[in-house]
Parts: sequence; structure tokens; C-alpha cells
Amino acid sequence: MKRVVVGMSGGVDSSVAAYLLKEQGYEVIGMFMKNWHDDSVTISNECPWLEDSNDAMIVAQKLGIPFQAIDLSEQYKERIVDYMFDEYQKGRTPNPDVLCNREIKFDIFLKAAKKLNADFIATGHYCRRGETEVDGKPTYQLLAGKDKNKDQSYFLCQLTQEQLSQALFPIGELEKPEVRRIAKEQDLVTADKKDSQGLCFIGKVRLPEFLQQKLEPKKGVVIEVGADASNYVNHPSQVELNGAEKETLQKLTTGFSYEQADGRVVGEHSGAHYFTIGQRKGLNIGGTPKPLFIIETDTEENVIYTGQGEDHPGLYRKGLRIAPEDVHWVRPDMVLQPGEDKEYMVRIRYRQDLEKAHLYMHDDGLYIIFDSPQKAVAAGQFAVWYSGEELVGSGVIS
Repeated sequence: MKRVVVGMSGGVDSSVAAYLLKEQGYEVIGMFMKNWHDDSVTISNECPWLEDSNDAMIVAQKLGIPFQAIDLSEQYKERIVDYMFDEYQKGRTPNPDVLCNREIKFDIFLKAAKKLNADFIATGHYCRRGETEVDGKPTYQLLAGKDKNKDQSYFLCQLTQEQLSQALFPIGELEKPEVRRIAKEQDLVTADKKDSQGLCFIGKVRLPEFLQQKLEPKKGVVIEVGADASNYVNHPSQVELNGAEKETLQKLTTGFSYEQADGRVVGEHSGAHYFTIGQRKGLNIGGTPKPLFIIETDTEENVIYTGQGEDHPGLYRKGLRIAPEDVHWVRPDMVLQPGEDKEYMVRIRYRQDLEKAHLYMHDDGLYIIFDSPQKAVAAGQFAVWYSGEELVGSGVIS
């Protein structure tokens, strides 16, 4: 009998994952990961870890499976929280959920499961694992979940072949209502529990307070830049793509830069490193015909640049670049070599619709050029590319 350790978060998805695996004949062990101690920045009653741990334990008892909790808060701080602080300090927007899967669940947690002689680990992610053969060897595929509204393959975009070979996603073939129905039928305490929001295994945090633990508030000005086309003569979205020359690709993927003289001061902020491109809330500046959106943050000068409305040209980019060291192929057999290019469907954030784009590999990185300009391309986020339902690769936006 194959042994599988299920990462039980205290939610309905991982509860049903554990139930399904037991029904399929696996020897199932439930394990809860405690990744956070500091409740001072967590919004009260939103995903408190103690309640989640208790719910996971109650479900394990109901299913008749062994259960244990593991404290990974030290590793989580080192690998996720410190990285987040560092990225925000640089004016970038990290994705802790992607990192949590790569660094915690499918690394440290996987190693802990191996010590229990597990053959697999399983999670309650809405995605699927496929298998194909390449050069006579098994190759694993990361496929989108059947529930298009809940597909979470994006969050697993940094997994390797070795990690995928040891991973199971029992609810990937199901839609959310079916998962809740199964939980109710089995009388699981988590059946009607709300989905948690916020940082992976921490809960919903007040991001400014969270960041202020390490990043000091620092007053600066908010500049509003007009949408006048003359300001954007050299905007990357205006460049025409002729062939795949590196110089053209560099122009298309370089963010438009602003100076204070390009606009007018409309307010103050408490630190450019607390904000991200595309953000609308948190500025607390009113009195404009259309809402103000952040179009650039300059953490060196501590200036935030904004523009009115979702159609402001400063919000859009035609392409992006991923540095060579940040390009990751879930399917190593499909790697693009320098000089090669291919069309894929791409998304630059979770839940965004897939957009058609062309990928060009050069010695200085991977260039992704979209058919249509994309809104709020933020450095530090992950771009992922799909072939049909399969997530083929990913990378950190430069």
C-alpha cells in the first residue's frame, strides 16, 4: 500500500483530498504546517492558525487517519517573509504563494514526509498531474484544474519534475461545489468553512503593518501624470515589432520611466515600497474625475506616479522580460534555446485570463511580447505560459 502525507490546512479542499485518497486505497497521514507565530498583523478571525489546526485534527479523527502538526515558521520566515521584505524594499511585487509552494510545501514539507517513508505528498490544489513519455522516460505535466474558476496551477508554476513525480492533487478533477458536497456527505467539520484569503498558511494580513515590521515609513510625494499622448511618444506600447531583434524586444519590454516634472503633486504617501503598480486603494487621494491608479513606484527617490482611470496609457505594457536565471521550465524537454521563439498562452497574475503572446529566447533572457498590451505588469510577479491545459514554464518578471 502506497503511503501519502496530505498537507491539511484546516480547509475543505485538503479535507476532501485526504478523504478521497483514503477511499482510493492509500495509507493516508494528515499533517498541518504551522508557518507563522505573529498574530499582531493578522486581521482578527481571518484564518487564525489555531482554529485551522484544530479543524484539520477533527477531520483526521473523523477519517480515522494519523495526524501531526509541524512547525515550519523558522524556515518560512527565512525563505518567504525575508524575501518579501527584500523585494518590496526594491520596489518589486513578490508572490509569496508561489514561493510557499516551491520552498515550503514541495521542499521542506516533502522532506518531512519522506522521513515518514511517504511515497507521495498531496495538497488540496485545484490542478492535475499528467504523465507523458519523452525519449522513453516518464515526464510529468502540470495541468489546469477542471474547475476553471478555481484553477490553481499558477501557484505551482515553479515545481520541478522531481517534485511533480511525488505530488498528488486529488481534487483537481472536481469542481468546488462537488468538493463541498462530498464534505457534507462525509459530515466533515470543514464542509461550509469559507475559503481562506491572504498569505499562504498565514491568513489575511494588513500588508502595510506587515511590511512596517521591517520597512520604515518614509513620507514622499504622489505625482499625477496626464494621459496626453505626447507624454508617451517613446512608450514601449508604441514600438512596432519587426522581427525578433533584441534591440526591438528590449524597447518593448522596458518600463516607461517618469520624472517629477512629468506631472503635478497631488498628495503624500508613507513609503513607495508599500505600493505596487496597478494599485488603486490605499492612496486616499480623491477629487479626480476618474480613480487614480499607480503607474510607477520609484523607491530610490521615494516617489509614486499615478494616472487617472483604467485606460491610462501608463498602466499598459506590450511585453516583459525574464532574466536567464529566473526562467523555469516545468517541462525541461520544451526549453527554448537562444534564437528560438514560440507562441504560448500567458498570464501575469492569478485569475487573469490567458493572453496570446510570443516568447523569444535570447542570451540575456526570455522576452514575452503580447498580442495586446497588458495592464499593470509588475516586476517580481510570475509570468506563466501554457500549451493548451498544460503549464509549461514560468519566470519572475524583471
